[in-house]
Amino acid sequence: GQFSIGHAGFFAIGAYIAACISVYGGPGFHAALGMGSAQDGALLLIAIACGALAAALAGLLVGIPSLRLRGDYLAIVTLGFGEIIRVLILNIDAVGAARGFTGIPKLSNFFWVFAGVAIAILVLHNLARSGYGRALLSIREDEIAAQAMGIPITRYKVMAFVISAAFAGLAGGLFGHFTMYLHTNSFTFVKSFEIIIMIALGGLGSLPGAVLGAAVITVLPELFREFSEYRMVIYSLALILIMIFRPQGLLGRAGLLGRGGRGK
Repeated sequence: GQFSIGHAGFFAIGAYIAACISVYGGPGFHAALGMGSAQDGALLLIAIACGALAAALAGLLVGIPSLRLRGDYLAIVTLGFGEIIRVLILNIDAVGAARGFTGIPKLSNFFWVFAGVAIAILVLHNLARSGYGRALLSIREDEIAAQAMGIPITRYKVMAFVISAAFAGLAGGLFGHFTMYLHTNSFTFVKSFEIIIMIALGGLGSLPGAVLGAAVITVLPELFREFSEYRMVIYSLALILIMIFRPQGLLGRAGLLGRGGRGK
């Protein structure tokens, strides 16, 4: 139930760290192990793992002080974090600064992207059905009651924030090695709002809903490519209509622990 609009920053950290690993460490890696698809796959795994780890560490550093806040205050802090990361990247010449980061090898493809999505769904599905996941649900529904039951709410919030940051970093690593070029224009606060729209569209608290919302928001720009300058207007209208006519989202909350909320 935490409102974060800074995940574009974690996305950027994962993308740039993973790209640095492959660009600056790739030649030495291939010199030691040779060239080939297996070596490329291993390099990609190492790169995106480093990107996810760096994003998770950033999530920990941001989450510890900021998750004691709630609502609008947390949103402002996370928004500021995302913009700080973007401005820092603009001033680091090793990653292209304002020119953009070029020379990234094409290591990712749709297979790796779908594999990453499948792993994320599997991990989050099992996590939601664990004792930790049920504790998070109780915090979301009634934070005061959860604290009264002895649940360390700040620690659990930070852990959830770190996990989400790690997955954002993983996505960033795959993104950079798919596009072969990175620029800070891809990591503005608009990207964070896109993520929020995906979740709200599918249904807050619904894992299948998040997947559906992401698919819809990804496909919509392709359908309205001729009206790309009105993309955010279309997103905003879609979100307003969803909030008015179906505030629970397309799938609602039933998808998190299944109907009835049973866990193992």
